[in-house]
Amino acid sequence: MDVSIIIVSYNVRHFLEQCLHSVYRSDGDLLIEVIVIDNASEDDSAEMVKSRFPQVRFIQNKDNTGFAKANNQAINLATGKHILLLNPDTVLGEKVLETCFQFMETHADAGALGVRMIDGAGRFLPESKRGFPTPMVAFFKAFGLSRLFPGSAYFNRYYLGHLNLPNPFRIDVLAGAFMWIRREALNKSGLLDERFFMYGEDIDLSYRLAQNNFHNYYLPQTTIIHYKGESTKKGTLNYIRIFYQAMILFADKYFKGSSRSMYLFMIRIAVYFRAALSLVKRIIQDRGQLILDALVILAGVIGARDYWAVYYFNKPDYYAEVFNLPMALSYTGILMIGLVLSGAYDKKYDLWPAIRGVIIGTVLLAAIYGFLPMTYRTSRAIIALSALWAMGAVVFLRAASYYLKYGRWNSIHHSQSRLMVIGREDECVRAGNLLQSMGLRKNLIGWVTPDTIQQNPKFIGTADQLEQVVAMFEVKEIIFCSKDIHYGDIIRWIESLGSGLQYRILPEAGQSFIGSDSADQSGELYTLDVVFEIADPLKSRHKKLISFMTGLLGLLLSPVLIWGQKNKFAYLRNMIALLIGQRTLVGIDAFKHPLIQVKSGILNPEDAHPDLATAPDLRERLHYIYARDYQPAQDIRILLRNMNRLDRAQK
Repeated sequence: MDVSIIIVSYNVRHFLEQCLHSVYRSDGDLLIEVIVIDNASEDDSAEMVKSRFPQVRFIQNKDNTGFAKANNQAINLATGKHILLLNPDTVLGEKVLETCFQFMETHADAGALGVRMIDGAGRFLPESKRGFPTPMVAFFKAFGLSRLFPGSAYFNRYYLGHLNLPNPFRIDVLAGAFMWIRREALNKSGLLDERFFMYGEDIDLSYRLAQNNFHNYYLPQTTIIHYKGESTKKGTLNYIRIFYQAMILFADKYFKGSSRSMYLFMIRIAVYFRAALSLVKRIIQDRGQLILDALVILAGVIGARDYWAVYYFNKPDYYAEVFNLPMALSYTGILMIGLVLSGAYDKKYDLWPAIRGVIIGTVLLAAIYGFLPMTYRTSRAIIALSALWAMGAVVFLRAASYYLKYGRWNSIHHSQSRLMVIGREDECVRAGNLLQSMGLRKNLIGWVTPDTIQQNPKFIGTADQLEQVVAMFEVKEIIFCSKDIHYGDIIRWIESLGSGLQYRILPEAGQSFIGSDSADQSGELYTLDVVFEIADPLKSRHKKLISFMTGLLGLLLSPVLIWGQKNKFAYLRNMIALLIGQRTLVGIDAFKHPLIQVKSGILNPEDAHPDLATAPDLRERLHYIYARDYQPAQDIRILLRNMNRLDRAQK
């Protein structure tokens, strides 16, 4: 056997399918075996591999054993002269395996090699080539100096930023996403260290290969796609913790004395620094628009107050005592509640949810105003002026953001993406039908054929004219039909066209479109899989709001409601748990799905009929249907029928 290809998979069914397609189209004349180790995935990866790739040696673990241990499990079964450790969220061109094999056969000193990797938007991934993380190298990496000076041999030694040679050259560290290892070198250096659950095992193995007089090489002329982060979410606090724990383990193994102490000191500083940086970045990414809206609306509310005081009463400080900062914050908060409830932050550039949110917030504000004591009733004109300002502000901010990103102004609805499909007629038709079946709103402007010419008028050009067609029709998204196009050509086109477009791949006979627009985010897909309404951002937020309000009212009314509960202490504990988001009102504990994250519930879907006994084998089905068809009103109905069961303990 020439090459044993080992893929460790966890909840990436669609990406694994595409990866396997590309592997078998890249084998050439080589004798290969593919071993897939599934680390207890909860999707249908096992069924997909067994039915679509029966030639794969598939092993399904009962638990998530980690990356290193699962790879070792497969290495011990492998029979190849060479071992390739490959991530499931990668795509290989047709010549990749053959090129790597020939290189290893002609370079006896090579213990392992890696290749050039790009993300799904065509951007180079710097971890394709790395240096050993000495204390100073780790320090520069942790504090961002490597990013500030990307071409420096001193500051960016971690990513070898100074080495951009066109031909193969030696490097220190290979990436675990694509790590080709000579079996002889692996036998001498040892398997992956299983103490590294995730991250760091590739650095450790690269270091041991070098210690045993083998060289690690980098092949820049061979490129693959790596949908970075599909199995793990990078940039999260959990990622930072796991990654730097791996670095500490590496230091414990190889550094001694003062070097070790310095390294550990720098790592600890780096953990706090990167955690703080990640937290700020996450707040800006997730809540930046909300915070900006709130500040602008607050300024408008204060401005409306001052304007009306001067315009109507001719007295600038007329509202000084009554309409103070807390009152202005209250007005702003109510308008922001309307924006949140309307889904204004689910789609960044859509204007209608923002407009609808201001209307909802204004109605809420006017309703609350009517119940205020006369002392606190200022003027309905301030509400109207504040609403007009908020309406204009949210529209302008979104339109301006859209203009800064795309170079043109947004419309009331976020304009449909201008989409083009590349493939032969049958696959282009299939792609269009899939998009329609999924309910995706796309402006399909036409097809591009990989052949020389096509008679169908829907074809607007050939692959040789791709760049001109994209520019002429202002295309923003491209779907490649991989049945008709070489993966190597797809990779070349993605690199050539650049990161200004969105790219998706339709695998042969697949039911999903796979791609990624960012190196810092996991891969994305459009799929015909069951759509769970409970995962919809707006409905999910309403579900959280219902749980929060239940907890709040449950505590406020506890002097009355607590007497209907058998376990009064458990009732109070549950209300607090709802209030702080530790539990949800109605859970789906009997149904698990990797894309659905729901806290443990106090009540359950079967409580919709509390007088009926539910057979255990029907519980999972009930919870599944609840998640699939979820409506917030269901939670309210279940709550009203089970007011005396809010003391239920967590299982």
